[in-house]
Amino acid sequence: MSQRSATHDTADTTLSADLLSVVARLNRLATRRVKLQLPFAQARLLSTIEDQGAARISDLAAFDHCSQPTMTTQVRRLEEAALVSRVTDPADARAVLISITAKGRQVLARVRADRAAAVDPYLERLTPAERETLGDAVDVMRTILANAQQSD
Repeated sequence: MSQRSATHDTADTTLSADLLSVVARLNRLATRRVKLQLPFAQARLLSTIEDQGAARISDLAAFDHCSQPTMTTQVRRLEEAALVSRVTDPADARAVLISITAKGRQVLARVRADRAAAVDPYLERLTPAERETLGDAVDVMRTILANAQQSD
């Protein structure tokens, strides 16, 4: 590997680590500053179900890196609150898929709005040029996510 490639790889790794660290810290800030309608782990799971579409509990457990019994408990709590429902898997009538309900979408939208409102005061302190740069960075992150989704 050339010196230039090694430097480029190191810079990319540092950028990746910095990006993940900053996004995680920003998420914690937003969560800490607002009283959520449901626990963060349940909001995250609801978001996953919305993003991924209807899924089996085993797939949700794998996606969230937890055990199937843990996921079953989380799904049961969301189901008891009428935020998700179970539907028969059209590919296998013996299996069920977990899908988000209309109420689940409403609650998730409110959670997202509340968390965003917690960050808004900090965005207001930015200059117009900084807000534009941040908007461009968000677009780039969406591109990264779209590319990742295509390769999955």
